[in-house]
Amino acid sequence: MLTLAEVSFVDPRVQALVAEVQAHYVVIYGTPDESPVDPREFAAPNGRFVLGVIDGYGDPSGEDGEPVAMGGWRWRPDLSGRFDGDRVAEIKRMFVPARVRGRGHARQVLAFLEASARAEGVERLILETGLMQPDAIGLYESQGYEPVAPFGHYAESELVRCFGKDLRRG
Repeated sequence: MLTLAEVSFVDPRVQALVAEVQAHYVVIYGTPDESPVDPREFAAPNGRFVLGVIDGYGDPSGEDGEPVAMGGWRWRPDLSGRFDGDRVAEIKRMFVPARVRGRGHARQVLAFLEASARAEGVERLILETGLMQPDAIGLYESQGYEPVAPFGHYAESELVRCFGKDLRRG
């Protein structure tokens, strides 16, 4: 069973997964993700970060479990003008290692991020992913995310794919 807990982006378990996803990016893109990320952006009230663990031996905090999923959101007021003045936040560092994919962990993390963002007044979530991540694209599309104009660090890359979801529509 997956247990989700809000944690700091600098939590060592998160950083171990960040290292794993960065190594994955090197394999599929030839370089790690160089998008600027400030850990403070994921701390309330600026955003949230969640860690998913399994086999927590009944520990409701999940501290004894194996970290297998993560993701966060951060406010992006600088992009509200591109989205009709909506209150915009960006999803970052969504990741589930290949060894545990297909169990619904990413959907649970995404649902948590959407609910916590909605509760904080976010109207639209946006994200960037890449052409070499068809599973991620499939996840986002299946959850109601629609293509949006490229933004962010990789906006000029032919490999970037950007998506958004109006949280007011459900």
